[in-house]
Amino acid sequence: MSCGHPHDDCASVLEHVYEYIDHEMAADDLATVKQHLDECSPCLAEYGLEQAVKALVQRCCCETAPEELRAKVLSKIRQVQAGVAVDERASTPAS
Repeated sequence: MSCGHPHDDCASVLEHVYEYIDHEMAADDLATVKQHLDECSPCLAEYGLEQAVKALVQRCCCETAPEELRAKVLSKIRQVQAGVAVDERASTPAS
């Protein structure tokens, strides 16, 4: 049952809410987030909002990104996940 008050790990849970929504977490992490949401109504409300936004975007955006853009975005995501800072200036041709 939710106590209605934020907890110490709220920031961590909310940082990974889209991974939770998309089931892109390990099973034990999914269970941990689910338990937190069951116990924390502020995070549950934020989760509900993020879930609604994701559903709205999915419903309204039916276009597919060009493959080149998709590849660039996925590459950037992998770099961020690996903690690699990329200097954008180094990859931009000089004028």
